[in-house]
Amino acid sequence: MAASTIKLSLLLSMCLITCLALPRDFSIISYTEDDLNSHDKLIELFESWMSKHSKVYKSFEEKLRRFEVFKDNLKHIDETNKKRSSYWLGLNEFADLSHGEFKATYLGLTTDLPEKRDAGSNFRYEDSTDLPKSVDWRKKGAVTPVKNQGQCGSCWAFSTVAAVEGINQIVTGNLTSLSEQELIDCSTDNNGCNGGLMDYAFSFIVSNGGLHTEEAYPYLMKEGTCEEKRAEVEVVTIAGYEDVPENSEESLLKALAHQPVSVAIEASGRDFQFYSGGVFDGPCGDALDHGVAAVGYGTSKGQDYIIVRNSWGPRWGEKGYIRMKRNTGKPEGPCGINKMASYPTKD
Repeated sequence: MAASTIKLSLLLSMCLITCLALPRDFSIISYTEDDLNSHDKLIELFESWMSKHSKVYKSFEEKLRRFEVFKDNLKHIDETNKKRSSYWLGLNEFADLSHGEFKATYLGLTTDLPEKRDAGSNFRYEDSTDLPKSVDWRKKGAVTPVKNQGQCGSCWAFSTVAAVEGINQIVTGNLTSLSEQELIDCSTDNNGCNGGLMDYAFSFIVSNGGLHTEEAYPYLMKEGTCEEKRAEVEVVTIAGYEDVPENSEESLLKALAHQPVSVAIEASGRDFQFYSGGVFDGPCGDALDHGVAAVGYGTSKGQDYIIVRNSWGPRWGEKGYIRMKRNTGKPEGPCGINKMASYPTKD
């Protein structure tokens, strides 16, 4: 047995382990009690998780420190899954990050920028009636594959781009992956990897005369030099944007019935970090800190939900998505999703 494995085994033997072994796909609902004292299986679990997510640490001390974080997260996942019924948590690539580290790295909505919303004064869908019972813009071909912002607080750019990609497909019939990097580099009203707002990004696209494709202006996961005046390559344009009336789930559904919508949520909760599936109705405030895209709504087993596309890659949640409970009775909606919704226009 390798020295590192022996040392880790000794460490485990001195701990009060409350975390149990997982199936190898790490998508879990509950654990069994049979492996409570099986140190070898716990070691195997951590090593298997590291292999699955290509985790390599600079030193053995760092590995031990990350294991302690991993163990604490696993305990939280186990305890939550024993209490919750509508959604469940699982080990994902964030399992070796403390909650503080996670929040500092993977969010990025900046709400302290000067206000630029029009409070829904130009809401074209106000008079919409007879809304469909469910809408899924993925099935209508208006949503590109889930993307990954990585360790850059650029969620606002991914939210913006998802909404623009959606309306462009609806109007033109062409689903074109567009450039988040151009927004990060060139939308100077925003703060690049340090956060931003979707409305500011929509304004930039209008004033810039469009947005380049992902292929022409690929993502770097860091701030680069603005190259908005590139060679003669395709750009996608929008005419403007409109804000959904604040704290109105009905208005959000009206907009969603017509196109994908940029929304802001509070995603800093620990359950959100490890969400794996189901209709999310967990602990959540409305201190907006993350930009995402709502791409539909529906009902499952009597639970109404909004379909939200995240930008943490396809291994998070339901292949990169989360279903967030609606009809909660709170005007701001789950995690504040009804507070700051907006969408681009093509006419």
